[in-house]
Amino acid sequence: MALKTASGTAECPECFAEIEVNNVMQNEIVQCPECGVDLEVVNIDPIELAPAPEEEEDWGE
Repeated sequence: MALKTASGTAECPECFAEIEVNNVMQNEIVQCPECGVDLEVVNIDPIELAPAPEEEEDWGE
């Protein structure tokens, strides 16, 4: 079974720039070329981006 990917354009939710993405998968992290924010691909049909979740600090617990 092949993983589903998508290519096309989406809007950055931070700066509203048009972003072109190629062969992205759902939950993949991409970066906006305009504002530099990390974005998560939350949907691939249609392509939808959201701010990527912040990584939690690992204090060795």
